[in-house]
Amino acid sequence: MPKEQGRKLVASNRKARHDYHIDDVYEAGMVLTGTEVKSLRAGHASLVDGFAHIRDGEAWLANVHIPEYTEGTWTNHEPRRERKLLLHRKEIDRLIGKTQETGVTMVPLALYFKDGKAKVEIALARGKRSYDKRQALAERQATREMQRAMSRRSSGKD
Repeated sequence: MPKEQGRKLVASNRKARHDYHIDDVYEAGMVLTGTEVKSLRAGHASLVDGFAHIRDGEAWLANVHIPEYTEGTWTNHEPRRERKLLLHRKEIDRLIGKTQETGVTMVPLALYFKDGKAKVEIALARGKRSYDKRQALAERQATREMQRAMSRRSSGKD
């Protein structure tokens, strides 16, 4: 059987980019059980309420929902259990320093397989205010309108 290549996205947290200013992004491995991996390979996961935290010098991913594997038996996992993240010591130390600042949290952005190994993308993020969200939405709409006008002009319809 050939070894898996590339990146296969399982779940992404699009709401996180809307609700937070993303500062730094880290890629981390996860300690998973067999049924969790099988459920992820089937494409089932939700990062909506997920967050990461540091406890006793180790990084943990909490509130990420990986549903039970349908073909699993008594060895099935608990869907919302805490999962240990695999990071280098320097990265954990950097995360400890950054998260002690007020208003900074660690949010999962994506869950994927990279070369056959389950990975999660963790971001250091600051919460956005409601007026920041409105401003970002207005900027997106303005650039979309500009693109439409440019494409109409280049196609000769205007």
